[in-house]
Amino acid sequence: MSVQFKKGVLEMCVLTLLSQKDLYSYELSKSLDKYIQTADGTLYPLLRRLTADGYLTTYLVESSEGPARKYFRVTEEGKKKGKALREEWIDFCSKIDLFLEETKG
Repeated sequence: MSVQFKKGVLEMCVLTLLSQKDLYSYELSKSLDKYIQTADGTLYPLLRRLTADGYLTTYLVESSEGPARKYFRVTEEGKKKGKALREEWIDFCSKIDLFLEETKG
């Protein structure tokens, strides 16, 4: 899959997953990898930006398997942003599908 396609939808995917439940970064990465492969160098800066923009909050949970884990939780603003991105994506995909159908040849 094109790197540009991934970058374009990663924010929406992260907000969607975190709207379902809080996850720490490794869990989030593994959940995303089921659908699209992401590099740590892409995911971690995005998580920092979404947190700085107020779409995510973080908290630490002690782990018996090592250091405390930083969990990410979507905020109400993050839920609104995720919903808006999802609606925009669905509209975009339907228009591109129509374009491809009408221009096949």
